[in-house]
Amino acid sequence: MTAQSRSLIGSVFGLIFVLANAGALPQPVGAMLQAIALAVFVAILLTLRRHAGRSSAQARRATGPLFRRGFRMVVAGELVAVAAGLVVLNGPLDAPQAGVAWISLVVGLHFVALAFTLRQPFLHALGAAIATCGAAGLVLAATGASNAAIATIAGVLPGALLLGASLRGATGDPGRAGPPIGRAPREVV
Repeated sequence: MTAQSRSLIGSVFGLIFVLANAGALPQPVGAMLQAIALAVFVAILLTLRRHAGRSSAQARRATGPLFRRGFRMVVAGELVAVAAGLVVLNGPLDAPQAGVAWISLVVGLHFVALAFTLRQPFLHALGAAIATCGAAGLVLAATGASNAAIATIAGVLPGALLLGASLRGATGDPGRAGPPIGRAPREVV
């Protein structure tokens, strides 16, 4: 999977996180965050378009189909975990306000698993940060915090992290991602 593919996918989900959760914030703050997220998303799309014709070392190294078996298994596990968690939160626990936090926790853990599957160590840090936001959101929900606080920590912040990582990776610069897991970085002479 190339940096451009990751940036496109990450930016779509980052935008969704911000758009879906910033509405819980007081206005005009929520609307401003949504507008900023949309502007960053457009910047990512323009950057990806500008770099689409360029071939990069990472694109040449990319092998195999985009959705390899390991990738599909991680995503399938993520979907099952999100669905099961939401059923429990909306049913027996009667805590629908914790839904976004659960989703962020699972998405973050999915990135950690993908770091191994895709051999992209930078996904560890991104996944850990998003999972931490999700865990903090679950704590906020359990302690009766406002929906705005939960939406900010477990929704808007993970969306901003995804958009930021996507913007950084949009150029496809393989040096930004670091060496694949299990391989030593090449020395520059």
